[in-house]
Amino acid sequence: MANPVYIGRFAPSPSGPIHEGSLIAALASYLDAKAHEGQWLVRIEDIDEGRTMEGAAEHILHTLNTLGMQWDGEVVTQSQRKPLYQAAYEQLQARTYPCACTRREIVDSRLGSAADGAAIYPGTCRLGIAAGKAMRTIRIRVPEPTESDGTIGFTDRWQGMQSQHLASEVGDFVLKRADGFWAYQIAVVVDDASQSITHIVRGADLLESTARQIYLQHCLGYATPAYLHVPLLTTPTGEKLSKQNHAAPLDLIHPLDALQRAARFLGLTVNDAPDIPGFLTRATDQWANRFKNQTAIATAS
Repeated sequence: MANPVYIGRFAPSPSGPIHEGSLIAALASYLDAKAHEGQWLVRIEDIDEGRTMEGAAEHILHTLNTLGMQWDGEVVTQSQRKPLYQAAYEQLQARTYPCACTRREIVDSRLGSAADGAAIYPGTCRLGIAAGKAMRTIRIRVPEPTESDGTIGFTDRWQGMQSQHLASEVGDFVLKRADGFWAYQIAVVVDDASQSITHIVRGADLLESTARQIYLQHCLGYATPAYLHVPLLTTPTGEKLSKQNHAAPLDLIHPLDALQRAARFLGLTVNDAPDIPGFLTRATDQWANRFKNQTAIATAS
């Protein structure tokens, strides 16, 4: 019987098929859910509709089935949930403001870059848009540098203690983009809350987004899940293996081989499994020995 205290999820974007890098995140989230005897949900994150590839979502689900990774419940698709994001924005509206700044203007402000490479927003439009300029995005105010809730800290179950000072390391961030789409940060927070997600296991490229998401959870009165960010598979030049740099789709003719490579990357040794069900059983047992019953509490300080 599923553990009602644990609900996890795998949330791929349908911008291409699953590759070896995204399999690592999928397998880690699946094993964590199974090790805790919990539910494992799948959500298609197609909020960035301009990057959606036709047929990719179906291919992703087919790949998971081929790998023996069966999800619980119905698959949720972000593009069908826009009213939920609008309702959350209305709840946050007193904290938000329109922004007319272009990306170039923000980069030219010279405040520097956040750890994930994004330019730190200098607050140019906090007091209103300059005459002659038009709104491009909607941003949410982060706490002032001296306010007590301006630093978000949390313990990541893989990466350890994390802390981010929102005002100096991120700045006011976007909730609605210049192209009219809701930003990833608000969509993922609303979806995780509406699906009662208790544990998030994903790639370390999203580690720097976590403090912003926890801040939104606080603002909206949502519970904060436990987080685990697995290391990233990189190219020979050190770049994250991704669809953007043309990562090859998984070889579904030999799915067990792909699963074993992903397991080795995660520090598991399941080389002698005779088939996929046997692999998943042994990998789950090994994962449970490492990660079951961990807790991670987010704080504002």
